[in-house]
Amino acid sequence: MPDWLESLISGLTNAFLLLVMLFGLFGMVVPIFPGGFVIWLAILIFGLLNGLSGLGLVFFILVTVLMIAGVVVDDVFIAAAARKHGASWWSLALAFVGGVLGTFMLPPFGGLLGAPVFLFVSEYVGKKDSRHAWAVTGSMLIGWGWSFVARFFLGLCMIGLWFAWLFFA
Repeated sequence: MPDWLESLISGLTNAFLLLVMLFGLFGMVVPIFPGGFVIWLAILIFGLLNGLSGLGLVFFILVTVLMIAGVVVDDVFIAAAARKHGASWWSLALAFVGGVLGTFMLPPFGGLLGAPVFLFVSEYVGKKDSRHAWAVTGSMLIGWGWSFVARFFLGLCMIGLWFAWLFFA
């Protein structure tokens, strides 16, 4: 295969993988969309096509750590914020179910409505106190916002590591 054709195919492949990563990054707006995993998967494909050895393996391990951190941060920020204001684990589980159901019933943003509604209703039914239910729901939404900021930043770092791998490894 001529060098120019090989370069063209490589460039188009990298451009496609970058588009997939950007889709993952901006997909993080949807609460249950695994944006970090989509970015990680695109980088894994890049690694498999270009070799996962040496410095490339180091970059891939770092990207994997960031992807796992994004999953943990998501759960910790949202649950911790709601628990801080007295949410029960049962209510948080129901909020997760509400988020999943909402996403499937009103894609792609139904989860943004389903999770808080399920949390509010669960807390209201459990405590019979609307102020408490509003406080817990509001704190969950604040945690959700901070979680998005953290995951988006981690996604940018993952893409930045991919660029470093692309140009330096």
